[in-house]
Amino acid sequence: MYPKLSRVLFIALLTLLFQTDFAAAQAIPKSIQQGGTEGAIKERKNAWTVGIAGGLIDGTYMRFADELAKVLDDGDNLRILPMVSYGAASNLDDLLYLRGVDLAVTQSDVFEYFRTERKTPNLQNRIHYILRLPIAELHILAKTDIRSLEDLRGRRVNFGPAGSGSSLTGTIVFQRHGVQVDQVLIDQQSALQKLRSGEVDALVRVVGKPVDFFTRISPNSGLHLVPIPYTQTLADYYTVGEFEKKDYPSLIAEGEKIETIAVPAVLSVFNWPKGSDRYRRIERFTERLFANWDQFLVAPRHPKWRDVNLSATVPGWTRHTIAEQMLERFYGPSGSAQEDISRDFQAFLDRIGTGAPTSQPDREALFRQFLQWRDQQSRRRR
Repeated sequence: MYPKLSRVLFIALLTLLFQTDFAAAQAIPKSIQQGGTEGAIKERKNAWTVGIAGGLIDGTYMRFADELAKVLDDGDNLRILPMVSYGAASNLDDLLYLRGVDLAVTQSDVFEYFRTERKTPNLQNRIHYILRLPIAELHILAKTDIRSLEDLRGRRVNFGPAGSGSSLTGTIVFQRHGVQVDQVLIDQQSALQKLRSGEVDALVRVVGKPVDFFTRISPNSGLHLVPIPYTQTLADYYTVGEFEKKDYPSLIAEGEKIETIAVPAVLSVFNWPKGSDRYRRIERFTERLFANWDQFLVAPRHPKWRDVNLSATVPGWTRHTIAEQMLERFYGPSGSAQEDISRDFQAFLDRIGTGAPTSQPDREALFRQFLQWRDQQSRRRR
């Protein structure tokens, strides 16, 4: 009996020993342990938080906001809080009026609408920008019998939830083409079901390609992307875009290109008074953004980060003072990095045998080609 009991005790002691070693090896992260008084913890948690309005949860803008947090978060020294929102149009409203929002991903046409149509007081001084983000393409998904915008005249078209980028951009585009439709404003997943059942005739979405919402549509679905011609009536807000098979293999045939329009996205910022608490938070955010920029250019980050030109301007907007200062540090007082880019760009132009582009859409398309070429050259040198 006693020997058996001894074995039981021995096994129990071994189990306790291994459990103790395991617990010691698996240390709880310090950020969760939380030392100090309730007041001290609350102060520490709120000292360096920055709120950013991203967009719809399944959109590219929300992914940008999420990746900003993933790359730039620095414990209690800086914490970025991405916020799921109604979309790019309402994000500017949130940046202007919602407490806790310091930054927002929005679009250049949204800013112009607020300035010229809503006539938001003192908008240019209240809202500045940190970066011009990649363009977002206008997607119009419909049954294959819809071949043009004109075919949608009088039909039911979903523009996404009120406040989304598509609810504003889509409306502007249809207005300028003179095509009146029966507007629907519901979430896009519900709209896709209604499109398949015939309850709506098309859905409109403004989002950076490619996005899972469209890539997940099965082949032979009877759906396709409707071409959107670029005209001079759109030249003030928009630029040229296109879709290819590599973007949406189940919707586009090999060798086919579908024209569309695109709108520049913008990382906007509230222009807090210099020296204020919120200003210092934006300063720290921007410093870390530029210092860690290389981390946005590699997987698993969204490939569109590679399309960002840090020094690109946004017509009608003012770059924030802190971002201007970071640009000067990033490129150096002599502009050496910018000179490297200029030299490489000229080499690229010489290689493809063309001169400098004259129009803004051509410049942007050529710059995207240049970034791809420069990335290939960089990989070959390694």
